[in-house]
Amino acid sequence: MGERRDESDRRGFMVNGLIEGMPVFVKELIAGGVAGGFAKTVVAPLERIKILFQNQQANSSIFDLRYTCMYCAGKAGNGASVARIVPYAALHYMTYEEYRRWIILGFPGFGRGPVLDLIAGSFAGGTAVLFTYPLDLVRTKLAYQAMQVVESSKLSVQRHTPSDLVYKGIRDCFSKIYKEAGVRGLYRGVAPSLYGIFPYAGLKFYFYEEMKSHVPENHKKDITVKLVCGSVAGLLGQTFTYPLDVVRRQMQVQRLVTSDISATRGTMETLVVIFQTQGWKHLFSGLSINYLKVVPSVAIGFTVYDVVKAFLQVPSRDDQTLVEVKNSQPSSLPSPPSLSETHQ
Repeated sequence: MGERRDESDRRGFMVNGLIEGMPVFVKELIAGGVAGGFAKTVVAPLERIKILFQNQQANSSIFDLRYTCMYCAGKAGNGASVARIVPYAALHYMTYEEYRRWIILGFPGFGRGPVLDLIAGSFAGGTAVLFTYPLDLVRTKLAYQAMQVVESSKLSVQRHTPSDLVYKGIRDCFSKIYKEAGVRGLYRGVAPSLYGIFPYAGLKFYFYEEMKSHVPENHKKDITVKLVCGSVAGLLGQTFTYPLDVVRRQMQVQRLVTSDISATRGTMETLVVIFQTQGWKHLFSGLSINYLKVVPSVAIGFTVYDVVKAFLQVPSRDDQTLVEVKNSQPSSLPSPPSLSETHQ
């Protein structure tokens, strides 16, 4: 019994030592990755269905079986989705913290209100998108391709798709996109992603911190409060930027619809075509499903992030900033006397 307790104590000391030895930004990367992966796993089926709604034709019924197959929609592109969200969330949260600290240290008079979170969150979102966008593109293509397979099987139609448009998995999809259009192809649709993520990521952090600032001090650590604040922040941020998400998805799947590379369209052209051919309502297609996804996703993300940070012993933001400010300022204390001076 005593040996087991000693072994448990040794493991505890090793874990604590490992945690204490980690740089703060590494802890924030881990916390962000865990938060993003956990939240994405919970809402993955709803995310797949949202993508199908965004790319369906205007005259298709939302009750059509081919668009409401929860199992098939949830399964499609799931590996690429998880592979993307972990590095995306890790970079998103970590760079948010870093940008926030850099602004405070570089511009002391800027203040620490929600506007700071708006700016730091916006740049963090843009940074995360640039590093992980190809995975998002692959995820969308795999999900849309799966929808086409379900459609053909339900209608008993044999669809002959060119071999260069059939993706057998994540690696195969990457390879064929790169061979077809190079690095530019891997970033197709990144423009509306950036247009959308800058305001969305910024607004998400802005609303979250703004709402938390009105919570009484004795309730700020309440998990229920964090869940509510995160849910509302995600909903408000997503509503303002959702049309750009629809444009991005349609740009990503254009090569699955047509084999003519010259027929692909840019961001504004795609936006205009959707508006003219499918109506302005289609720019909000799948928004109701997205609400069901965003509420748990953002709420769980913020909450798990805070919980994992506490487990990893990440100092509070104010404590980190004070330490960095002190380290960046020259000491006003006199240096200790040398040994020769003490003997004089």
